Amino acid sequence: MLYAGLVFTIPLTLISFALGLGLGFIAALLRLYGPAPLRYVVRFYVWLIRGTPLLVQLFLIFYALPSAGITLDAFPAAVIGFTLNIGAYTSEVIRATLLSVPKGQWEAAHSISMTWAQSLRRIILPQAARVAVPPLSNTFISLVKDTSLASVITVPEMFLAAQRIAAVTYQPLILYTEAAIIYLLISSVLSALQTRLEIRLERNSVKESDNDNAVTN
Repeated sequence: MLYAGLVFTIPLTLISFALGLGLGFIAALLRLYGPAPLRYVVRFYVWLIRGTPLLVQLFLIFYALPSAGITLDAFPAAVIGFTLNIGAYTSEVIRATLLSVPKGQWEAAHSISMTWAQSLRRIILPQAARVAVPPLSNTFISLVKDTSLASVITVPEMFLAAQRIAAVTYQPLILYTEAAIIYLLISSVLSALQTRLEIRLERNSVKESDNDNAVTN
């Protein structure tokens, strides 16, 4: 199970979250600042993904697409499914955090002749990132646990490894408990890292606020 976790569960989590975060960022920007047709497309995508179970999405990609002539291996199919799912949820998180930045920040950036891209990169995103860390971290931790669903499309990740071992040893209670403990340990480590990151960001925010006050005085 540990081997399956290192070779499949962790890579599946990291790849899917990285791609999903990129997709969510693009979707959020398009929904906020894109042309009307693209905004409607993004809204439909988010509505579709958030309104259907992840398990059904994985089944459609792996088992239904071959009937349309598109056949994918299990691991790429899982990556696509998790990426689309994470992209929809992170797009809403990123959109909300971008909207949380006061409009005066945009106006201040424009007043010193910054372009839209410069304003977004230098002023808006750093402030939005601090707000986005907790919900995005929670999404990442949830994804670690959700990767167990990849077992239904034959990805040999940690939970499927536990199922196969239990089928041979006839000890499902022990094996599934061990799998639960491993997931719990991974989630606990990630939660501790999330807490430390939030504390560091809060300290940096306080320092920057103190520096701004000093300059103003």
